Amino acid sequence: MWSWVLHRITGVAIFFFLLVHILDTALVRVSPEAYNAVIGTYQTPIMGLGEVALVGAIVFHAFNGLRIILIDFWSKGTRYQKAMFYVVIALWVITMLGFTPRHLINVFSH
Repeated sequence: MWSWVLHRITGVAIFFFLLVHILDTALVRVSPEAYNAVIGTYQTPIMGLGEVALVGAIVFHAFNGLRIILIDFWSKGTRYQKAMFYVVIALWVITMLGFTPRHLINVFSH
């Protein structure tokens, strides 16, 4: 059940990020000054932490999506779905441990 809930939450979060990303990128055609002002607000430590959350959501959603594909199309998928969920969590932790320190060093070094 947690896999289902987390997959929906991360999917909605990614959708809203993409919506905001398209809107703020479209500002460049309306007013380059407004675009620069918006991009300037993104270069803060709080937004750097938000980027970590975004990457975490994308990575979980991607790995869990592969798990769902295996459950749907592999004849033994349902039998191993719980083990595959633990593999998804382990891969997510490994990926985030590789990404987070490097990203936060860049965020807080300015």
